[in-house]
Amino acid sequence: MHLPWCERKCPYCDFNSHETRTLPEAEYISTLLADLEADLPFVQDRVVQTLFIGGGTPSLFSAAGIHRLMRGIADRVALADDLEATLEANPGSAEAAKFAGFRAAGINRLSLGIQSFQDAQLAALGRVHDSNQAHAAVAAARDAGFTRINLDLMHGLPGQSTAAAMADLDVASAYRTGHLSWYQLTIEQNTVFYKQPPILPVEDVLADIQDAGEHRLQAAGLHPYEVSAWAATGEHCRHNLNYWEFGDYLGIGAGAHGKVSFPDGRILRYAKRRQPDAYLAASGDWRVQPQWLGDEERPGEFMLNALRLNAGFALADYTARTGLPLSTLQPALDTLLARGLLVQEGNRLRASALGRRFLDSVVTEFLC
Repeated sequence: MHLPWCERKCPYCDFNSHETRTLPEAEYISTLLADLEADLPFVQDRVVQTLFIGGGTPSLFSAAGIHRLMRGIADRVALADDLEATLEANPGSAEAAKFAGFRAAGINRLSLGIQSFQDAQLAALGRVHDSNQAHAAVAAARDAGFTRINLDLMHGLPGQSTAAAMADLDVASAYRTGHLSWYQLTIEQNTVFYKQPPILPVEDVLADIQDAGEHRLQAAGLHPYEVSAWAATGEHCRHNLNYWEFGDYLGIGAGAHGKVSFPDGRILRYAKRRQPDAYLAASGDWRVQPQWLGDEERPGEFMLNALRLNAGFALADYTARTGLPLSTLQPALDTLLARGLLVQEGNRLRASALGRRFLDSVVTEFLC
């Protein structure tokens, strides 16, 4: 579920997020629930295993609003007894004050957009919180009863040294939250940074940060399971794993994307109207850009996701999720195995260390 509003748009952000001072909270929640009802035929009597409320800044919504949303979801779909329910939150003090209310509403996993624990770096990124609020947010999440917390950190920041990047990792690791999203800042089109590029670390420094960070995180008991996700044993994000394993998911909210498989073998991708005003005014006509994935597109779609996982995938899952025989991956599969970019171990296939370094090029081999 996508809640697309922020207090302020960050200069590096190309997500579907929009600055606002006044949230149409009640109206938007009503529209989210109506949107969910319209997608109920896609559920096909399945039990929902995970929920991810992303943004934007979902923590701008009130605890009462999130409670209403969670109850509305439970009234419309069957939820697993061990449902993983994640909400993205920023460390601002106003948001942190709501954490206990979010927990009481049924949210059991919090993802905190820390980005850095250093004031200079936060200012360079245009963040609205400071380092004191970042630390306070982690404490508030723990005080509210959250035992599953993700910290979102960026590296390769303007003027950042390897030592500064490692300092952020040391602070994050010391909190022992069990999960860390750690990824490099990239300059995307349609952002302030694209129009006014900051001075970023040179390639050698970026490589040093990556290498040093990997060693630092593994020494702290965190292990990489996806390109930018690190977790302690048992703390993987089940919702994100479903994406990478080419599972099904509903997309609810402005600009949300969904992917659904049907019993007859068809696979549908779709999106919802992107602009919040258009989404709110759609009156049932929320779904746009439907795309039925043909046999020629499925190999690339599957590999684009599955190869992000360090453990790769079971060969049988390829056929189960795409409906296609393994032979449809050839001759690209044979070529990449011979070049050492992919590794087959028994019934599993994964990218090698070299393949992960050039993952975009590896995936391109399977795209039609």
